[in-house]
Amino acid sequence: MVKESMDDLVAFTTVATQQSFTRAAAQLGISQPALSAKITALEARLGVRLLTRSTRSVSTTEAGERLFKSIGPHFDGIASGLAELSELRDKPAGSLRITSVEHASQTILLPALAALLPDYPDITVEIINDYGLADIVADRFDAGVRLGEQVAQDMIALRIGPDFKQYVVSAPAYFKRYGKPKTPHDLNAHRCIGLRLPTSGGVWSWPFQKDGRELKVRPGAQLAFNTMTLQLDSALAGLGLGYLPEDVVKEHLAAGRLVRVLADWSAPMSGYHLYYPSRRQPTPAFSLLVKALSLQRGEFRRN
Repeated sequence: MVKESMDDLVAFTTVATQQSFTRAAAQLGISQPALSAKITALEARLGVRLLTRSTRSVSTTEAGERLFKSIGPHFDGIASGLAELSELRDKPAGSLRITSVEHASQTILLPALAALLPDYPDITVEIINDYGLADIVADRFDAGVRLGEQVAQDMIALRIGPDFKQYVVSAPAYFKRYGKPKTPHDLNAHRCIGLRLPTSGGVWSWPFQKDGRELKVRPGAQLAFNTMTLQLDSALAGLGLGYLPEDVVKEHLAAGRLVRVLADWSAPMSGYHLYYPSRRQPTPAFSLLVKALSLQRGEFRRN
């Protein structure tokens, strides 16, 4: 196949993966018109429509999906083969693409990368924070980070964080105005700050546990966000009750900016795990990341 055709196939797989011409063009380092021209040329050459475009989204047609599933693994293999050549360099090189959640990225991934990347300037890392359950194979991620119970059984999973608890909190001014809930069922009468889940479009149900009894409550959320930072800011502003990890709120609790309620109902969360397909051969860059996370895991075990 001539080089121009290969370039067009790379362009197609990037658009199909990103589901966006804007993001794909940025990843490829070309303009959107140039990218669109490549896709149009490929469709004309093949005689079929590969992508369905709208003002807000891009998706593959039936023909496009068949092509993507057919050639995608081959491009992954090429990328892995090129990455393996970094073993012959003085220091490994390569790119890593990880789907994670905001809390894990801030508390686990960034500290590990801060220890790793200064010594390996040719390794690049992209972290996509998303509270949905991404298909890391279809979406072409190298790995994902989620809570233990969220990891599919056919994945290799490495625990990288300790168990932790979620706290129901808000500012003192909120409780002065609305009072305190005595049980999780009382939350339905309170103003709550929800976490929006992109996969289902719903709001995350808050888990609770007491004396061996477990329950989940999906409180009516007057406010809902897809980032933990805005949830915390809203709780500090007294706009409602937030349900946030202990380490995120402990300094604010100690300073009196937040007050905790339903302490006897706190449910332990199963800790974050790094997961990736068992059939994928780790690249040197990925192996270094796993090593960095393993060292960090040793630190939290000692603590």
